[in-house]
Amino acid sequence: MKAPAPERRTSLRLSAEQHEAIERLCHQDGGKVPMSSWIARAIEDKIARDTGVAETPGVASGTGGHRFYEFFAGGGMARAGLGPEWQCLFANDFEPMKGRAYRENWNGGHDLLVDDINNVSPAQLADEADLAWASFPCQDLSLAGAYKGIGHWQDKQQTRSGTFWVFWRLMQSLQKEGRAPRIIVLENVYGVLTSNEGRDFAAIGSAFSSAGYRFGALMVDARHFVPQSRPRVFIVGVRDDVELPASLLGSEAHPTWHPPRMQEAVAGLSKAARKQWLWWNLPTPPARALHFVDVIEDAPTGVKWDTAERTQKLLGMMSEANRKKVREAQKAGRRMVGGVYKRTRLDEDGNKVQRAEVRFDDIAGCLRTPSGGSSRQSILVVEGRKIRSRLLSPREAARLMGLPDTYRLPPNYNDAYHIAGDGVAVPVVRHLAEHIFEPLLQHAQRAEVAA
Repeated sequence: MKAPAPERRTSLRLSAEQHEAIERLCHQDGGKVPMSSWIARAIEDKIARDTGVAETPGVASGTGGHRFYEFFAGGGMARAGLGPEWQCLFANDFEPMKGRAYRENWNGGHDLLVDDINNVSPAQLADEADLAWASFPCQDLSLAGAYKGIGHWQDKQQTRSGTFWVFWRLMQSLQKEGRAPRIIVLENVYGVLTSNEGRDFAAIGSAFSSAGYRFGALMVDARHFVPQSRPRVFIVGVRDDVELPASLLGSEAHPTWHPPRMQEAVAGLSKAARKQWLWWNLPTPPARALHFVDVIEDAPTGVKWDTAERTQKLLGMMSEANRKKVREAQKAGRRMVGGVYKRTRLDEDGNKVQRAEVRFDDIAGCLRTPSGGSSRQSILVVEGRKIRSRLLSPREAARLMGLPDTYRLPPNYNDAYHIAGDGVAVPVVRHLAEHIFEPLLQHAQRAEVAA
């Protein structure tokens, strides 16, 4: 047996800024790691990346020719959608729980920094990426966040959604260093088009155009790929110097990807931003093969079936219109699965009451993070006279996001559901990558070789 190589000691000189940065990183996941150990691990991870020996539990990792940064990474669903032809250079999220899930599934997370994006410096963004992905927080772009929006880049009191500006300053810093990504992708809720009467979308458009990016947006509903209603806006910007193949562009809005509300938002852009606007040409995907009933488990992990009494209580919370849906499902002659949300509604006397609303259209309602009981989606399984109910299981939620069953979920229900509900649908990312990102980069690379 070969004897282990002897350990060797070396000394490092760190600037005050480097020392402070590493000290912050030593507190990742809430635990204190000795600085020497952190540096040793960072060196080992760098060697693993460069030699291609890093192992990938859970899902296949990318070491391909296209390189990317992933901000607000969550459990790495954008990474999953990009696939093995893409190599992650840097990922960031501030939540330790999400960081642990990321590390469980992506090479131990050697390219992940768990820290507030306000603490990320351009020096931490390795090399030069082809694409930067940012699924920035959506809370302030919806009713739940009182539509506070993204604010202004100079605001001292930053909203959660205002972290967009922190991300954008990083992109501007990379631009000054001559390593701006060819493609920048923003993903967010539908409200990004309308928050602050469209001023937020206009501000994002001005940010792209002033930085020398042509850009366009698409509204893609995950229901095209998975049985979940999840409309999201994807803003895709391309550096001005990158040659665009004509096949990727349309001459006008497409009704599937550019609904009236988006067209209204485009009309609200500044004159300079409108000159940089692109109508992306995205092909319509084939008919979805996966049905809601296909993702449902008879013996779920992490949840229990409700008692008969609890199921009856849920049915009792339904309006007559929703109870009629249940009766029609009973007559279908096959197993029917409906998604149920509890919502506050006004009764006939104008009083606020909690109602249970169900849908049997082969589509689950949009997954949300479990900030409260009403945001957790239940299911109603109807087989003739037999009716059962329970919460949606974490694995079922993951399947509704297009994650494979090999994806490792946190053991805690709320954590696992949060990972799914706060992510981006994997097959949507794959569709965008296959039909926009990859053809664009391949065309650009061929143009560079020809030049």
